[in-house]
Amino acid sequence: MTALAIDTLGGDVDLSGVLEVEAESFNNPWTREMYAWELRNPAVCRIYVARLPECRVAGFCATWLVVDEIHINNVAVRPAYRGNGIGTALLQHALAQSSRLGARRARLEVRASNAGALRLYERLGFSLAGVRRNYYSHPVEDALLLARDDDD
Repeated sequence: MTALAIDTLGGDVDLSGVLEVEAESFNNPWTREMYAWELRNPAVCRIYVARLPECRVAGFCATWLVVDEIHINNVAVRPAYRGNGIGTALLQHALAQSSRLGARRARLEVRASNAGALRLYERLGFSLAGVRRNYYSHPVEDALLLARDDDD
């Protein structure tokens, strides 16, 4: 893979790229309005984008940082770039930045059938913390609640 850079969301052009990745990745993607609402609270909402020389937004990770906990809201990589470590790099970056800002715990939900994401999260130290029955729609599916607690 060529040089990967991870930056914070840099405006409307980046947001358009995030929405494209959403549409390519999820059955029920977030809308521009949903992200606009999130971005009104910059003290909590952080969105990181993965850049490649040939692609301004190859992937992204949207998070909330509340007190000492990061919540991973969405993470996705364009299908053409999957399997190259971009998702891992995005999550490691988000976790490191949040830790630097005081986060000691990380939480997320993932579709029970998303085996690839589950393997990634497990490699990064997440473990099963609970189940939310019928959490997702299109199709209806359980969400697995995953957690990671830093020892320091």
